[in-house]
Formats: sequence, structure tokens, C-alpha cells
Amino acid sequence: MKNYKSITFMLALVLVFIVAVATAANAPKLKFTFTTVQIKNAKDTYVYGVNNLGVLVGQYTDSAGKIHGMELVAKKLTTLDDPSGSDTYCVGINSNNVIVGWYTNSSGNTQAFIYKDGKFRNIGPSGSVGTGAYGINDSGIVTGWYTDSAGVQHGFVWDGTTYTTLDVPGASWTNAFAMNNKGIITVQWGDSAGHVEASLYNSNTKKYSKPINVPGAVNTYAHAIDSAGDVVYSWQDSKYVYHGAMCTKCTSSGRKYYKFDDPKGAGEDWGAADGINDHKLIGGCYSNKHNVDFGFKATY
Repeated sequence: MKNYKSITFMLALVLVFIVAVATAANAPKLKFTFTTVQIKNAKDTYVYGVNNLGVLVGQYTDSAGKIHGMELVAKKLTTLDDPSGSDTYCVGINSNNVIVGWYTNSSGNTQAFIYKDGKFRNIGPSGSVGTGAYGINDSGIVTGWYTDSAGVQHGFVWDGTTYTTLDVPGASWTNAFAMNNKGIITVQWGDSAGHVEASLYNSNTKKYSKPINVPGAVNTYAHAIDSAGDVVYSWQDSKYVYHGAMCTKCTSSGRKYYKFDDPKGAGEDWGAADGINDHKLIGGCYSNKHNVDFGFKATY
């Protein structure tokens, strides 16, 4: 996906109902029901986050090629553009409708923000060259990434007062994507072979898990995690085509992996899952055969 590929690395509505069946890795099949999300007159639409009220956030590209952040409450679209810059991406949202993401500042760098009570506020560790916020849980704890002055990318957690840096031991870079309401964080990191791997970080014990990579994936991007410990992903196969996946009970030894694609996906971007709430609702994106990008929401 044209804009989605960058977001994964760091990832009137027209509603079309489609039914698809997931392929499972070491698990029984799950049935996923997909609904396409497309902003009217937009060139591309992306869904990244979903909260427990079913509110979606993401971004869309208008007919002039300008990128806007968005919030979708049922069929009501609210366009969110940070006034301090351009190209606003809304990526995470909690149950209090507080939104996080990033925009491009006047220096051409990404700048993380938090949007609360109708106001944007810059956030990010001091001295960062670039920052981006991916997730926010119901306690208001924000997860994301920043690039230091040496060009190294780190994950961060912000509790509203203090920033904590997350670096997976031995990794060349680290992203902290999302924290659930139990303090478990999904992290993405670069290994010594140049591939992307995924792990969990327990903010209570301060320990990283072993990799929770999607079986058969060349690169695994762990995204949101719900309160039950279910994780959604985007991942790339041996041909570097993007797909979606979910790991159920991923915080336990009983985890199971399910691979899935939106049936309208095509080309190099069959789909990717970005957000999940506690009520079995997933948000994500896919591209069609004409290289047009759409958001989706899926139930299972």
C-alpha cells in the first residue's frame, strides 16, 4: 500500500459486506466477515485503530492528493488535520476517544501528537529528530517510536509525564506499537539478518517475550493487542506480499495463529490488520487490483 508501507514500518462511507474464511497455522479455522470502508471521493482510505465503542481512526487521501487524518463514528466522518503541519495520520484511539498519531512538521520530520478535547498537542521524547505515536490505552498511556540524533529508532512509552525508552536487546531498531489495558505492549524490531520480528513487552515485569512471529513470515509487524492478549498483524510472505494475521491468547503458551486476507485484496497488498478492540472487531487496510487502497473492519 502506497502510504501504508511507511506506517507499518515505523503501518458518507461506502460499506460493502464480504465474507471470507481465514487460513490457520496450527489452529482451527475462524470465519472473518469483512466490511470495506471507503471515504467518498477519496483516492485512498486507511483504517488503523478501533476502540471499544467501535470508533475507527485512520487517514485518507483527497482528490488533490492531500493526506488527512480521520475519525469515523458510524457513518459520520470527522477530518482531523494538525494545524502545525501537514499529512496527519491518526493511528490509535482509546475508549475515551483520545487519539494519537503523527504529522509532518515544517522541517519535513514526523511529529507525534495527542488529540484530546478537540485540541492537538505535540508529544515525544526531548531531543528526538522524528517521533510517531501508534497507540493509547484506556489509562491514557501512549506507545510509539522516536529517532535519536544518531539516526537510531527506539520505542517509547509515555504515561503523561515520563517517557520510557524500549529497546529489544540485540535489535537494530525498535518500535512500540500498542499497549493493552493490562500493560502488555506489542513491539516490532530489526534483527541481525535485516528482517522484522515481533515480541511482547510486559510493562509490569519489565521483560520481553520470545518472538511471536507469524509462522512462515519473512517480516512480522505486530500491531494492536486487546485485553485478552489477542494480537493482530501485518506480515510479508517470501514474495514480500502483505497479509493480515491474528494470534489468539498470544500472552500464553496456548497461542494460536490465524492468517487471513480481505477477499478483495490483490497485487502486493492483500491486506493488513492494524487495530483490534475487546469486542472482536478488527480494523485494517487492503489494495485492489487497480492499486487503490481501502480500509476495512472485520468481525470474527
